[in-house]
Amino acid sequence: MTSTSQKEIKELIKKAQKGNQSAFTSLLDVYWSEVYHFILKRTENETDAEDISIETFAKAFDKLASYKDEFAFNTWLIAIAKNVHIDLIRKRKNNETINLDEDEEYFFNTIIDEDTLEDQLIFEQNLATLKLCIKQLKPHYQQIIQLRYFQERSYNEIAEIINEPLNNVKIKILRAKKLLTELIKKHQNQL
Repeated sequence: MTSTSQKEIKELIKKAQKGNQSAFTSLLDVYWSEVYHFILKRTENETDAEDISIETFAKAFDKLASYKDEFAFNTWLIAIAKNVHIDLIRKRKNNETINLDEDEEYFFNTIIDEDTLEDQLIFEQNLATLKLCIKQLKPHYQQIIQLRYFQERSYNEIAEIINEPLNNVKIKILRAKKLLTELIKKHQNQL
């Protein structure tokens, strides 16, 4: 976890519960690494760990209203991650396709589809530099960035195109933007 205080975390949670997208992004930034590395140790597979982490945050943000602050937020996230991982194991064992319930379809409808600081930085970059940085991302993040920024697709359109729930798409876009922003900054520092 970064140097974000518990008081700041509680404020972020309250804002996120009210639908504040910046608060969602901040919580994702603070806890992504902890959840990802916890799951990576269990799965020993980067792709699975990333997918489980994405689904963990999607479920957590969907059920944020039920979060009780008597428990540490990271403990709550880890419990969700364990359950998502167990569900994945069961689904693979049964060799079934992933079927999500209808409740998950409305996930993140309160998040406004607006540009953030990461969006502004992405738009301001030289196209050649941007493409170079995009090529360094994993293929599924490349696809998300391509659809969102070059084809200017909405979250709903992207969900339809890649055949994933809207909640997963929104988390993947947040994650892709963060990774791309880091690559761009790294590239700029090398110049």
